[in-house]
Amino acid sequence: MKTRLLSGWKTRAQVLCLAALCGLMTVGVAANAIAQDTTPPPAAEATAEAAPAPEVVTEAVTETVTETPAPEAQPAEAAAAEPTVDKGDVAWMLTSTLLVLLMVVPGLALFYGGMVRSKNVLSVLVQVITVFSLLVVLWIVYGYSLAFSGEGAWIGNLDKLFLKGVTPETLAATFSDGVALPEYVFVAFQSTFAGITGALIVGAFAERMKFAAVILFSVIWFTFGYLPIAHIVWATGGYLFELGALDFAGGTVVHINAGVAGLIGAYFVGKRLGYGQTALKPHNVTLTYVGASLLWVGWFGFNAGSNLEANAGAALAFINTLVATAAAVIAWALTEKIFKGKSSALGVASGAVAGLVGITPAAGLVGPFGAVAIGFIAGVVCVWGVTGLKRLLKVDDTADVFGVHAIGGIVGALLTGVFNSPKLGGPGAEDFDMVAQVIKQATGVGLTIVWIGVVSVIAFLIAKVVFGLRVSEDAEREGLDIASHGESAYEA
Repeated sequence: MKTRLLSGWKTRAQVLCLAALCGLMTVGVAANAIAQDTTPPPAAEATAEAAPAPEVVTEAVTETVTETPAPEAQPAEAAAAEPTVDKGDVAWMLTSTLLVLLMVVPGLALFYGGMVRSKNVLSVLVQVITVFSLLVVLWIVYGYSLAFSGEGAWIGNLDKLFLKGVTPETLAATFSDGVALPEYVFVAFQSTFAGITGALIVGAFAERMKFAAVILFSVIWFTFGYLPIAHIVWATGGYLFELGALDFAGGTVVHINAGVAGLIGAYFVGKRLGYGQTALKPHNVTLTYVGASLLWVGWFGFNAGSNLEANAGAALAFINTLVATAAAVIAWALTEKIFKGKSSALGVASGAVAGLVGITPAAGLVGPFGAVAIGFIAGVVCVWGVTGLKRLLKVDDTADVFGVHAIGGIVGALLTGVFNSPKLGGPGAEDFDMVAQVIKQATGVGLTIVWIGVVSVIAFLIAKVVFGLRVSEDAEREGLDIASHGESAYEA
């Protein structure tokens, strides 16, 4: 049922309720700020860094044997400087890596699969798992080296090509001095970030793009898009890292990146047959709901795992991921109720993802009340992203990758610069300059949009020349499950 915008006393009452809720949330943030204004920031080990990938310093752990060791030959400072590996940290990071895998297969695959028509569901599942798997392999071959080896401003080097020099004895630094992880753990964890970013993109042009073109695009985008942005944001020496732009778990590297690439792809591939003329409805909202639920569970590994240690910093990222997502679900449901008259299951599932996206860059860098504010704002803004903005752009973004991931990522990235302030409950330094930090955040957002936009245009042009981007009209009408993969999800 369609309702006229803000018509009737019920709608006005609902608007007043929404405004009151926003007011209460603002009062809560202010009260929390007053309560914490005299409280010193949390320990540096939990909050000193912004990115999930601090400087990767590898060291060989070797046994030093001397014939007659003397006490004076082992100074105390040398022993104190030797990094240690905590089994609890290792267990948490391995678990986090599995949780991120859960986000992709089956989480993201089901979320996207339910949103397409029944004749294309298998094609989406195949694209998600194949792109993820391909990028994980490429990460091992050269991705990890270009992202985290070397201290260049824009890209790493090939010193660790094929993981050369990485052994069970080499270590990767964490955010705490003297605490390290086995480098293999860090390599595995970061590989899932690369894989899920590529898998997110395919939702934008689902139901109409050639499988071979998807694969070729993914390789080019990964090499010239994802790897430089990951290095710039997260690696020591990277331009945005040295600038001081904050991105705890991937607001720019993952979500704005995927959203922009998806938007470019949707334009290049074109609209689905019948788009705007007939209803192209999701074939199974239940699958989408289940997928969103799995994404929420897996996202705790994505965000809390980005702390790299099982300590209070991980706990902060964990609770922020919980409450921001809950706030976004409420915000999306209320917004739909006010402007559409009903709150939909597809809406609340999308709201959960919007909240998860919004809190990603801020997870370990804001307080819980700041997380609630970010989640709520992301939920409201992303409703506009998948409705009003989508109509303005005149694009057929099948799974609303741009409207949720890019817009949610932008909201989260910018608000990280606001709620990191200790006066708003964040763990920022006492001399925190909100205006300066927001400018740094905006610089990161703008650089990511421009870089990925250019790389994506070039990648799609190359894929178009080599394979062609779009399947034939007959194949599209038949469905990609049969036309591209020779099987059907639902037998008649």
